[in-house]
Amino acid sequence: MASPSLLPLDTLHTLLRPVTLTPADPRSRFINWGLSFECTPLAVFEPETEYQCELILELARRQGKTVRAAGVGHSPSDLACTTEFMLRTEKLNKIIEINADKNYVLAQGGVTLNDLHAALAQHNLAMLNVGSISDQTLAGVVTTATHGTGMDFKVISTHVLSLTLLLADGHKVRCSRQDHPDLFTASLCSLGSTGLILQIQLEVGPAFRLKETQECLPFDDVARNLDTISRASEHVRLWWFPQADTVRVSSADRTNEPRKPYATFLWHSLVGFHLVQLLLFFGRYLPSINPYICQFCVWLDRAKAVAVDDSWRVFNIDCKYPQYTTEWAIPYEQTSSCIQELRQWLQQEHDDPNGLRPHFPVEVRFSDTDDVWLSPSFGRKTTWIGIVQYKPYGLNMPYRKLFERFEQILARHEGRPHWAKSHPLRPDDLRKLYPRFDDFVRVLNEVDPRGIFRNEYVQRHIFDKPDVAFEERIFKRLR
Repeated sequence: MASPSLLPLDTLHTLLRPVTLTPADPRSRFINWGLSFECTPLAVFEPETEYQCELILELARRQGKTVRAAGVGHSPSDLACTTEFMLRTEKLNKIIEINADKNYVLAQGGVTLNDLHAALAQHNLAMLNVGSISDQTLAGVVTTATHGTGMDFKVISTHVLSLTLLLADGHKVRCSRQDHPDLFTASLCSLGSTGLILQIQLEVGPAFRLKETQECLPFDDVARNLDTISRASEHVRLWWFPQADTVRVSSADRTNEPRKPYATFLWHSLVGFHLVQLLLFFGRYLPSINPYICQFCVWLDRAKAVAVDDSWRVFNIDCKYPQYTTEWAIPYEQTSSCIQELRQWLQQEHDDPNGLRPHFPVEVRFSDTDDVWLSPSFGRKTTWIGIVQYKPYGLNMPYRKLFERFEQILARHEGRPHWAKSHPLRPDDLRKLYPRFDDFVRVLNEVDPRGIFRNEYVQRHIFDKPDVAFEERIFKRLR
């Protein structure tokens, strides 16, 4: 195949026509999973080969456009949005190699975790740790330093052994901790701005099952024994229901026991999904009932429960409804003081007749320290704290004042925002939080001096572009 740089412009268009979406195609308009952000790019491409990716990049260079890679759109922010070229990666989803002897998988960046789990299971392998969902692409997980939970488990990006990138100048490069180490480290949480991730070599391990125990405890008991609880099992996460003053504690450990999944149809389907969504819909117009909905949900799921299942099935949870969400990472040592301050604030809101009536739960997870430059866990054991405002039946809900007050508290505790989620921080703020922030910017300027991979999100948060075109609400979905 001819080098894209040698092809006439008409030939580029002809070769790309089969993978270019027409304006009439519903997928030519991008909407994220949370139904909170949307965009209509100038052009949307769905390449099936790496060569087609090279053609897209060449076209962008000639026409002075940016290229934004987007997967399934699970990021609850405008991280994937663009007004220029969008490259959808869902057809770049091949699993190239699974090596059971050396415990790694080589896959294209567009493969979803769900597909990866299924393929690994055929070889009696599994990912070492997984977050709350498996709908997203592997490249999306890597570029945002997505995390699971566990005091001794790092963000999933640290399991990457090597990356093959398509750089802005059209060259492919393989990088690892040994080869092009700065590019590799920057790409482990790159926000899609170092290059297009073509292939990922990921460390995996023997398949395993987890035994999970869930039980509800009073908030004061959890706060008093937080260090003991968070270290009692390999994977611990907390769901705090402030209006009920209750925390549901999930503790999971590896086991050889046979599978015994949860059998809770009423909670997870009929009642836990449909009835609760209806109640949240009513709460959209009568916010005063939201605390009672929270208490009802705690009552529904009040019993202690034990299950044994494949690892990823235990790691994953049902996110239920489209939602606004924000999540921040604080030093583990500040967890107790932070959640106590959050509790005091939420109680003040509850006591105020005109106060906020937020949804639930507040999720708390943990991760080990790492050395990825833009990882929120860089250099410190970390506690992740997230809140949510659901969108029942896809309808908008007020959330900005709630999130602003939450973020102010987390910022006082040295909080770093999750990169896939909306946040207000700019380079001057981020530089104080990330010691290697300027190294990251240096790598971007070296590999992409023209900014081909810099969409509005990257320009706003990494390069502080002040234009209205980069303002944080330009892609906000208002309906």
